[in-house]
Amino acid sequence: VQLQASGGGLVQPGGSLRLSCAASESISSMNFMRWFRQVSGKQREFVAQISNLGSKNYAESVKGRFTISRDNAKNTVYLQMNTLKPEDTAVYYCYAEAYGGTWRGNYWGQGTLVTVSS
Repeated sequence: VQLQASGGGLVQPGGSLRLSCAASESISSMNFMRWFRQVSGKQREFVAQISNLGSKNYAESVKGRFTISRDNAKNTVYLQMNTLKPEDTAVYYCYAEAYGGTWRGNYWGQGTLVTVSS
């Protein structure tokens, strides 16, 4: 399974961005789709996840500002990021995990850089 992340860029504090993660296979077969982020020199950290049943979880640092969603017809997961802060600056990665079936395993996409700066 290949994951293609896009949508990063430079935004001012308080602004918004929407990241997309397009999968080469059906995301309906994935138990979880997640977003992580990583700042250079630091560990990759969890940002948000959505299950194949639609349940969502978020890191405390992004709750109320970020929203994860999925469009199964387009095999795409989104991360809507609002009220961005400089500390949200990072490379954002999408991740997919399937517990069984043809695509059993876990997969990472390439990162997309988000820079929040005035």
